[in-house]
Amino acid sequence: MLSGLDKRRLSVDPREFELEEKVVYIGRISKVVKGGKRFRFTAWVVIGDGESVIGYGHGKANEVPSAIRKAVQDARRRLMKVPRVGTTVPHQIISKYKASKVLIQPAAPGTGIIANDKLRAIFELGGIKDVLTKCLGSNNAFNNVIATYNGLLKMRTPEEFAELRGKSVEKILKNRRKLRKVSNAKD
Repeated sequence: MLSGLDKRRLSVDPREFELEEKVVYIGRISKVVKGGKRFRFTAWVVIGDGESVIGYGHGKANEVPSAIRKAVQDARRRLMKVPRVGTTVPHQIISKYKASKVLIQPAAPGTGIIANDKLRAIFELGGIKDVLTKCLGSNNAFNNVIATYNGLLKMRTPEEFAELRGKSVEKILKNRRKLRKVSNAKD
């Protein structure tokens, strides 16, 4: 039996979607050799269809367009479906990658995307319109992108929770509402 995480990764075929790409970073690396300096370029790209699919990739080459092309190919291998509830994420999660931690929280409709420019690209291309994020720990852009991707990969929809527990979706959501009422009463 595949978990929700595996299904989300395996059920995406890049040919089915019209994917947009956003270049998150382009860096120039120089190597000093006998005849002078040799330059190479590295590119980080986020791709998505703007509705439910995202991926990130990294590419290196002697020219910028080649690096971007390689990064897009790499991102196509990492495509996944983004779990959503309306225009936001299903629940709060703190995701870690190396020294970076990213807090991702659902937001009320109309809030918008509260995130830095690198993470904003992920949410925009994933079709998430209302979300709150906070980068904790290291603020390395690449590690934060990967942590966000991993966090979205680990998120579960109410349907997935219901399937795991063998309950109906209504029962899961009813219990969630009860917990909110109890926590609000304590405040």
